[in-house]
Amino acid sequence: MLPMKRNRLQRLWRRSAKIVVVLAMSGTVILPQARSWAEEMASAAQKALPPDPPSATTPTEETDASQESEDVDPNLVPLEPELEPDLTASPTDAPATEDQAEASKEESIETVQSAENENNQGPVYNIPVVIDQTVQGHIRFFNTSIRDRFEQWLLRLNRYRPLVEDIFAEFDLPSDLVHLSLVESGFNPYAYSRAKATGPWQFMKGTGKIYGLRIDHYVDERRDPIKSTIAAARYLRDLYDLFGTWPLAMAAYNAGEGKVQRALNKAQAESFSEISRTKLIRRETKQYVPRIMAATIIARNPNQYGFNQVPVAPHVFEEVVVTRPLHFRAISNVTGIPYSELRLLNPELRRDATPPDDTAYHLKVPVGTSAKILKLIERVPTYKFPPQQTQVRQTRQSRPARQGKAGSPGWYRVQGGDTLEKISRRFSIPIRTLKARNNLSSSLIRAGDLLNIAR
Repeated sequence: MLPMKRNRLQRLWRRSAKIVVVLAMSGTVILPQARSWAEEMASAAQKALPPDPPSATTPTEETDASQESEDVDPNLVPLEPELEPDLTASPTDAPATEDQAEASKEESIETVQSAENENNQGPVYNIPVVIDQTVQGHIRFFNTSIRDRFEQWLLRLNRYRPLVEDIFAEFDLPSDLVHLSLVESGFNPYAYSRAKATGPWQFMKGTGKIYGLRIDHYVDERRDPIKSTIAAARYLRDLYDLFGTWPLAMAAYNAGEGKVQRALNKAQAESFSEISRTKLIRRETKQYVPRIMAATIIARNPNQYGFNQVPVAPHVFEEVVVTRPLHFRAISNVTGIPYSELRLLNPELRRDATPPDDTAYHLKVPVGTSAKILKLIERVPTYKFPPQQTQVRQTRQSRPARQGKAGSPGWYRVQGGDTLEKISRRFSIPIRTLKARNNLSSSLIRAGDLLNIAR
């Protein structure tokens, strides 16, 4: 990605602070005891801004204690199979014939915009939506093959939709872009993928930190519906500023801006439809953009496809400033507020407790309960966290592979989606040799690892 100027980032964060007012108007109460979450994020964003953020799905992962503990986080749930990308897919699709390419091009030009329809039937989409065979195939998949599951995703998204649309409006993003989260996670704050992407917008750890999210042993703001949406809005805005079209920006959200830019350069192309007919991007990315279009068509026309429109309680809350670590169950025992509600409102707290290193943590509580909690909070016992496990981290740091440099001859930096078998085939090195040379006791590797591939 092109380096972003510091003053532009600071301006974006100042704009995001306005969202507090929008949320308050929706029923959210922000108590004045300490800084709001938007002010905290603005302060964090001013400290260190790396010049070239990686993609949401392919950054290098750091090996620290918080990353190791992700593997045992009891709150996370695996990404649903229908949402898990085919990480082993490679761009081996056969090239389109001249006739097929021309037909595809003609189909891609037929953007569905009902405002241009004389009868003014159907919704007006504010992202490019095309109807071709690929999009129709995804519509059939959502509407028939996984109909019940897709309906659950729509209901879950409706809980957060007003919040997301307000945030996107602050960043001048099209509201239909919210449906990208359907394809990423079904807007499940607790979802994580095989590549360790987490939260409703499926941020990788490196990208989340670049966009101001706190990710450590106690807090993972990739799972916070508000903060992660702000980060996603900033990232999507940056991608659009870089590529100039939403299909390319969405493709870059999936594949990484570097891969999309290289594909455009090599193909001497200017659009997603052009590079999608080449071998220059992965099959996963070729399907990703049509998948979002299909989800948008159904979500904007639920009655047409027979999906139930059950009213869903919106994501509203009050905030209470907590000055010491408190566990959800202890708060529940003292105040009578259900543990499940505290957990639903605070998915970013990885240990079901407020962090020990924050003396003014804003805990979200159900609307109408803040006064009761403030009255009884002194009776809630302080939570003592168990010691962190560091053995796995020390073992990994002792690997000989960590002594190399990325880009040096004989060394390979593991990318998101790599497997040991895939690397073995790519460099014609037996898996047994790779394990022995890199002191690996299993086939588990992580994005960011350095592997000795010298022959």
